[in-house]
Amino acid sequence: MAVNKLALIRYKTIDQCLQNRLRRWTLDDLIEKVSAALYDYEGIVTGVSKRTIQADIQLMRSDKLGYNAPIVVQERKYYVYEDAGYSISHTRITDADIDKMNEIVSVLRQMNGFDYFDDMNDIIARLENSLNKSKNHAANFIQLEGNKLLKGIEHILPLYQAIKKQIPLLINYKSFKASEARQSVYSPYLLKEYRNRWFLITMPQKGTTLVTLALDRIIDFMEMTPKDYKPYTGVDFERYFEDTLGVTKTQKDRAHKIILWINKYNAPYVLTKPIHPSQQLLSEDASGITIRLDVVWNFELEREILGFGECMKVLAPRIMQRKIRERIEKMMQHYPKAVESK
Repeated sequence: MAVNKLALIRYKTIDQCLQNRLRRWTLDDLIEKVSAALYDYEGIVTGVSKRTIQADIQLMRSDKLGYNAPIVVQERKYYVYEDAGYSISHTRITDADIDKMNEIVSVLRQMNGFDYFDDMNDIIARLENSLNKSKNHAANFIQLEGNKLLKGIEHILPLYQAIKKQIPLLINYKSFKASEARQSVYSPYLLKEYRNRWFLITMPQKGTTLVTLALDRIIDFMEMTPKDYKPYTGVDFERYFEDTLGVTKTQKDRAHKIILWINKYNAPYVLTKPIHPSQQLLSEDASGITIRLDVVWNFELEREILGFGECMKVLAPRIMQRKIRERIEKMMQHYPKAVESK
């Protein structure tokens, strides 16, 4: 059964309402919410009829779309999910759905010869692996890096929508350094991933510099009035982060010339997987290689250098040499030299 975009918006909105058990939902309440969603997403000002919502609820209850939603009416007035944990977004993908997605993947594979689709190779491989596993209960052929305990992933879609629609957000945020969470209004500009953690690049309503928020430190957020959104007018983010390892950077930060020595055992690893796109090979001998990076000096860079341990040495700048040495000396304090027994 084909479902058009407007119907999907209605089903999704009804589903979101019924998931919110802090409020009791009448038919008029659902009509009001669906009408508002249709206006927000599609600019439809005519609203939606009572008959349409009643038909939607009946369809969601049925198995025609695979929802079988447990929608019940309490006190002959209030609509609610009988199962408090139910959502149409949690329904199982049917065999027909999988077959259709396999067709789409097949088409995408045929398009791989075009330059426009070069970046989709890994996406197609992931889709094929997931679909094969779902339909045939086969073993994974691709094991992706992931952290199922990572918080904040659920924020990605609504934050993406807020960026796309240019909607400011009141964000309740608790940094690692703060003892309590604080609320502030931000204009969201970019979602950025680094090492399986997600970050939101924003501008505070009362600030003039970019602020990076970790999604796993966002407690909750709500949309504010779109007219208060502050459009981003700075350097495009592709260029803004091109001299940065990770996400930590201010608008005043500039790249430094970082010279590093890597021993011969780790040299092939660094040569085949550069630390940063700016990496240049300066020299090579029997002991190892010397490379240059043109990057912002930040926490992520220091962590990368320290991660190589004794296999890497900072040659320049001198101030970074001292900083890395200080951190190593503090690290050594955690491992006092054991007294050898006689």
